Amino acid sequence: MRSTASIMHLDLDAFFASVEQRDKPSLRGKPVIVGGLGNRGVVSTASYEARVHGVRSAMRMAEARARCPHAAFLGGRFDAYREASQVVMQRLRELSPLVEPLSLDEAFVDLAGGEHFEPDRVDELVTQVRADIQDLTHGLTASVGVASSKLMAKIASEVNKPDGAFVVAPGSELDVLGPMQATAIPGVGPATAERLRRVGIVTVEDLRGQSVDELVRLLGQAQGASLWRLSRAEDDRAVEPERETKSISVEDTFATDVTDRVRLQREVDAMARKVAGRLTKHGLSGRTVTLKVRHHDFETHTRSTTLPAPTDSPAVLARLALGLLEATDLAGGLRLVGVGVSGLADWVQDDLFDEPAPLLPDDQPETTETEAVPVAWGPGMDVHHDEHGDGWVWGAGLGRVTVRFETRTSPAGPIRTFATDDPHLSPGHRLAAPDSVEA
Repeated sequence: MRSTASIMHLDLDAFFASVEQRDKPSLRGKPVIVGGLGNRGVVSTASYEARVHGVRSAMRMAEARARCPHAAFLGGRFDAYREASQVVMQRLRELSPLVEPLSLDEAFVDLAGGEHFEPDRVDELVTQVRADIQDLTHGLTASVGVASSKLMAKIASEVNKPDGAFVVAPGSELDVLGPMQATAIPGVGPATAERLRRVGIVTVEDLRGQSVDELVRLLGQAQGASLWRLSRAEDDRAVEPERETKSISVEDTFATDVTDRVRLQREVDAMARKVAGRLTKHGLSGRTVTLKVRHHDFETHTRSTTLPAPTDSPAVLARLALGLLEATDLAGGLRLVGVGVSGLADWVQDDLFDEPAPLLPDDQPETTETEAVPVAWGPGMDVHHDEHGDGWVWGAGLGRVTVRFETRTSPAGPIRTFATDDPHLSPGHRLAAPDSVEA
């Protein structure tokens, strides 16, 4: 624990949806939902106008449509999100070389690593940074927390969200944390919160009233000991500016050995999709999928397969992982299964959120460079028309594509419909990054 409030956590508000509202004037002030638009799609980000209708991240898109049918449902534009993220991260590195990005839209900053940091003027610093980010990103807002530890800084950034800031004065951590719900502590999800509620633990203050042995008995050694410590605001983790993720994986150990292949298939499918979600959150994709299994006799094996290009597609990762499971001997049962992705890259395919088309069978000829490949017009994607200029796809189907012609710097524009193969219509190009952030 530090004696000064010098660790900052910054979180861009409703990031993906806010970028879409920024770049699409007709959507400003209206509910916007970004995510997978297929039958099994999930919500990635919902604007605050959609959240008032109960739409939340990770909700199934079908439920989101039922809750907020009048929202704009968009498939997502990763290049636009990454561009905005780079602007923000560059501004944070001007504060200090010690910046730890957690994902495209949030990061920790060790302000004490900055050459000119003045602890007594942290409020002024936060106000200036938030204003700079809004200006540099053409309107995106950020919520900021500053405290003496990572734990308290992250919690503080939620206090006045959205578009707010909160500084936890050193020495006041316990007073700030105590009245909060136990779910304010990272890692206390719905299942853990329900287990705690059943024994009368609702707030962080309630957590403090338990001994470490009681929490370990209730939640297990690792989680119980961690919650006991975090409920007392004890967190001495350093900001790690050079974190390099080499792989992302999920694994689970079963209470009893499992021989049921159908159950294992369900487990592996869910794990692959969870890994895909983590890749997307961190702006990554990967080429190598690995299946890890531990047999009943504790013998552990791994199998892997590598794609020609990186992906973050849940369907592709699940299909590859299930193929590896198919080749696994289940005699005697498995006590552990895990799915991981390595060979990571910081870029993904354009159809970030959509369910992709199946991979080509080995005996199907690949498309040649001279063959025309129809454009997959997806809601929200940027387009350009030779006569009408730049816009974005409002909707598509039945051989037609409807476009709204407007840009970040224009007023809300008109809507036109074209044939999907209109030679004057092509995938568009967004505005370049501001000159102030070019290399």
